[in-house]
Parts: sequence; structure tokens; C-alpha cells
Amino acid sequence: MENEEKPVKKPMTHEERLELADKLDRELDEFIEKLPRRKYDEGWPEDRWEEEMEKHPFFMTQAPKPGQELHPLYEGLQQLKYDPDENEPEELATSYKEDGNFNFKHKNYRLAVVAYTEAIKVKCGKPEIEATLFNNRAASHYFLKNYRSSLMDCESALKINPDYDKALSRAANCCFHLKQYIKAVDYCDKILEKQKDNKEILELRQNSINAAKLKERDDRKNEAAAKRKAKEEEDIIKEIINRGYNIEGRTKAHISIEKLEPCFPELMHNRVFLDPSSTLVWPVVFVYPEYKIMDYIQQFSEKQTFSEHLALVFESFPDWDEDKKYIPGNINIYFETPRKKIISIDVNKTLSDALKTRDYIIRGGTPSFIVMVRESPAEKRFLQEYSI
Repeated sequence: MENEEKPVKKPMTHEERLELADKLDRELDEFIEKLPRRKYDEGWPEDRWEEEMEKHPFFMTQAPKPGQELHPLYEGLQQLKYDPDENEPEELATSYKEDGNFNFKHKNYRLAVVAYTEAIKVKCGKPEIEATLFNNRAASHYFLKNYRSSLMDCESALKINPDYDKALSRAANCCFHLKQYIKAVDYCDKILEKQKDNKEILELRQNSINAAKLKERDDRKNEAAAKRKAKEEEDIIKEIINRGYNIEGRTKAHISIEKLEPCFPELMHNRVFLDPSSTLVWPVVFVYPEYKIMDYIQQFSEKQTFSEHLALVFESFPDWDEDKKYIPGNINIYFETPRKKIISIDVNKTLSDALKTRDYIIRGGTPSFIVMVRESPAEKRFLQEYSI
């Protein structure tokens, strides 16, 4: 049987192609219009799409913060990445190191420290990786100004790799910040053995030498000042014992300098001292029971009389003395004994005379005295209370 010749298909003209395309478009539109209408509620909310997109592990630009809720996909990837059963120690250490590097790059130094710490805890057994981890954690601590921790990590890195230039350089800088200047010079010298023209290290070395000299000078000054202070305190205690003053809490032959610190905040910087003439100068409190107030005398020489200070205190009438009755020549001075008795002090006597009075005890490093208007109703009530 002879083969019949198939008719040759006539190619479409340009106009026919346009007409066909237009027909297909119309049919597609008609098909879409006939589809059932449903609300799509599985997407991201229109007002929060950027926030939701940031949570997705494929689109996030920042690592999640501690405590932040994780996207399920991110959590799954994280578990796979850090699963010790799925990773060799070296792979696990490398994963944590990469996290540390990411956080370090974005200046999240605290998170970087956490990541490097986890990597170090893996103990992958690769000296090069472990040295790098200690050095990287040292860098993170350095930017947090944790110079002591940074130095410790540098030293750990150098134990593994003594020629680690970055660790040597950072260790030198840490020592400088920690005022360990001699040690800083030693680290600089190790670097300069290989890099004689390293300008940064040469400058650091010179700064360390200069700072060491200043520190040595300051240490000498502080030591001399401490010795002077100790001598002054020793002399004060010696003079108090020689005068026979009674200090609360003292032993027979010793007084603790702490017992001489004023207990009143207003006098905390006015502890008893010796003036150039070896006279003891005390902080003193005047108590006014009638008004329940106090006067704080910062410097009361033991050679001064009460009348001298009363004249200064009442040079003008205080605001609380509305009746203007507190007049220097019309005032009595008392103190209370440990047995709750009241002893009168002559206002013309010196502070030393009062402190030597039997049963007078200096409490809290501050002599205290009661001030009353002579023969006033308040004084009579006050004395009557103690006579009961």
C-alpha cells in the first residue's frame, strides 16, 4: 500500500497568533472568575508581615535573643546543628565557633562569649581550633572591658600555641589595662623578637615602662601616707590612754581606732585628731531634750571651755528658740552616766575636765552633752525624770 501524502500544515500568521493569545487570556480569566471565593487566613498579618518575616529562619537578619520564642523551623535546624549524636566534636566546636564569629561581627560580645564557651567545652581535641576559640573569646571579653578574663583566655591560647601573635598582642594590652606593666613589657618583648619594627607594640612597650615608673612613684607615696596615718592613729590612741579618757568598748591597755569613728553622719569626716600642739580635737554633740534636736560641733579642742562654744552656738538666737531663752550665761550642761544618772558640768570647765569626770564614757567616738536652760520648767521636768 502506497503511503498517502499528508497535507502540509500552513503556518499561523502574526495576526492569528495574537487572536489565539487573546482567546486563551479570556478563557483563563473566565476560569478564575468561576473558582469558589475563600478567605486566605494562613499568611502573615498585613500589619505585622515584616515582624513575622524577621522570625523566619530563611529571612531573619539577626540571631534570636536569649529567651525569645523560636520559629519551629529554626528550632529544628538548631537541634540538628548542635546535636552531639549527629555531629563529630570538631564539627560541633566549629558550629559554635561560627555562631560566636557571627555575634562578634555584629558586636553582640556577650552572646559571642557564650558561643565560644560552648565550643571550648566540647574539647574537640584539635589544638589549632582550641587555641582559636580561646583567642576569640579573649577578644570578646576585651571589647566588654573584662580585661582579667581576656588575659586568662589569652594565656590559655598561648599554652596551646606559644607563637600566637594575636593572643600575645591582646595579652600585652590586657596587662596594660590591668596595670601589670612589667608583664605587659614581657609580652611586648616576645612580639618584638619576631617583629622588631611593630610600631603599635613599640609604643605600648614604652607606655608600659612610663606607667610602671609612675605606679612605682605612687606606690611609694601611698606607702608613706599609710605609714603616716598609722603613726597618727597610734599617737591619738596613746594620748587618749595617757589622759585616762574612757572609750566605750576599749580594753585596759588598748583602744581600737574603729571605736573612735563618729557614729553621726553629720560628723563622719570629723574623727578626733591631734593638732600641732598635741592637743586632742573632738567632734562633740549638744543635745536639746526640750526640742529633741542636736547641734554638731565638728572641732572642739579639749582645752576649750563649754562657755566658749556656747557663745559661738548662741551668738544669735536659733530659729527653734522662739522664746529666745537660750542665752550662753543662762545654760546648764549635763551628761548621762551608764547607770542612768545625770551629772552636771560647770560650763567654765574645759572639755578635757568633762571627759576626765568619773563615769563619763565616750561613745561612738563622739562626746555628747545635754544642754538645758537654767531653772526652766523643761529642766525641772528633765531632772525630775532622772530622780525617780
